[in-house]
Amino acid sequence: MNPMQELSDNVAVPFEQARAMPPSVYTSTEFLEQELDKVFRQDWLCAGRSSSLPNPGDYTTMEIAGEPIMVLRDRDGSLRAQSNVCRHRMSTLLEGRGTVKSIVCPYHAWTYNLDGSLRGAPAMMHNTAFCKSEISLPTIRCEDWKGWIMVTLNLDAAPVGEGLAEVDALIGHYGMENYVESFCETHRWNTNWKVLAENFMESYHLPVCHAGTIGGTVDLEKMTCPEGRPAFNYHWILKDNTMPLTLAHPNNTHLVGEDRNKTYLLSIYPALLITLTPGYFWYLSLQPDGPDHVNILFGGGLAPEFRDDPESATHFKALKTLLDEVNNEDRGCTEKVYRGLCANSAEPGLLSHLERPNFDFARYLNAKIQGEG
Repeated sequence: MNPMQELSDNVAVPFEQARAMPPSVYTSTEFLEQELDKVFRQDWLCAGRSSSLPNPGDYTTMEIAGEPIMVLRDRDGSLRAQSNVCRHRMSTLLEGRGTVKSIVCPYHAWTYNLDGSLRGAPAMMHNTAFCKSEISLPTIRCEDWKGWIMVTLNLDAAPVGEGLAEVDALIGHYGMENYVESFCETHRWNTNWKVLAENFMESYHLPVCHAGTIGGTVDLEKMTCPEGRPAFNYHWILKDNTMPLTLAHPNNTHLVGEDRNKTYLLSIYPALLITLTPGYFWYLSLQPDGPDHVNILFGGGLAPEFRDDPESATHFKALKTLLDEVNNEDRGCTEKVYRGLCANSAEPGLLSHLERPNFDFARYLNAKIQGEG
């Protein structure tokens, strides 16, 4: 049986009888090719926070299913995504993050304006077919959704806000678009991208995997895992007062009642994972790098009230220290899971009610792979 059929059979049961996804779904190169073609080349993916590119010429780079892409702030203030491949001899153009006045190819110095139009090309005057005005970098679809830079290769994909309209009703009052990014890093772990995504989606592991950090601040009996939506799943945790940053700042007047200590964990399919608290946020944006590795964009920052607090530097230091420790704990757990998945004895076990988001994620993947989503 191929892994696509194994996944289809896996999600054909009611949630009350659900099991984890089959090992082949994580370890098979054949399944990964299906994901790249039917998921990553079709859906919206996150390139980070729009606030990280405040000025003209600020840029970031990413790859989607092997396609190099740059996202930058144009001179008119708009976000622009375009191919990161030179139209001459096809070198990649920009690396990482930074600021440029123009885009200069590192191979032959063909130079492009921020809008992708070709500004100049040395020593091309003797090629009679060369016409500078006809050459530009291909545009990639890009949207700013609630402060997130969203990019897709799919010309026919519905606008981001259509699929995620219910997110507004759920957490719109938190004002996620106003949270300010304080750090952004890249990592590469030795695990499958879905193992890390699923790890984020369930808080069942928190008391054990994160016993040294945040595990003691949660109560399994107080976790709520509703049925997911077609484009995302979520759950929430009520936090105690052990960590002030997880609670609403005293100057926060728009959150009331339980919302002042409620943390939401949002999984925007396929690969944007957001922890949103009244005081801070952090996120992972994932890209598969073979079945056995995942490239991670890891960032986070503070709610406006904490950012504006005179003690904001202290708050940020405490937050970053905590998140680094949590991230290291997750790396250890998820890399162990991938090693286990590769074992001949690996068999998917039954899911807890606290792993409802994992089952919803499996159903989303199956629908995409089967061409139903």
